[in-house]
Amino acid sequence: MALIWKLGSCAPKEVQALYDEPRPHINTVAMVFQSLEKKGYLTHRPQGRGFIYEPAVQREDYGNRRISQFVDAFFSDSYMSVVSALVRDKKVDEADLLQFLADLRKQKVQGEQSTEAT
Repeated sequence: MALIWKLGSCAPKEVQALYDEPRPHINTVAMVFQSLEKKGYLTHRPQGRGFIYEPAVQREDYGNRRISQFVDAFFSDSYMSVVSALVRDKKVDEADLLQFLADLRKQKVQGEQSTEAT
């Protein structure tokens, strides 16, 4: 998907050309495009003898879906288990968590203020 977002509208052959040697076979790239389209991530339109594909989802929405699938598959749908693993592996420290909590509280207050204003 990253290559497709980079190109915008593209054919499988254009994505294949971006890979280093040895490049995946064009049929492999085309099958990935078809799979992504079945999952709702791409759309296509005919052009000449082939198709041009475009992203059907924004990068952030795609990332959110993938994170949800990852957390469900590897952490029994527990986001706290993910946070615990990140802390345990020293990818996130106490300062990061405190900053996150401060940001969360700030968003909550701003949300409450905007609700009161309406």
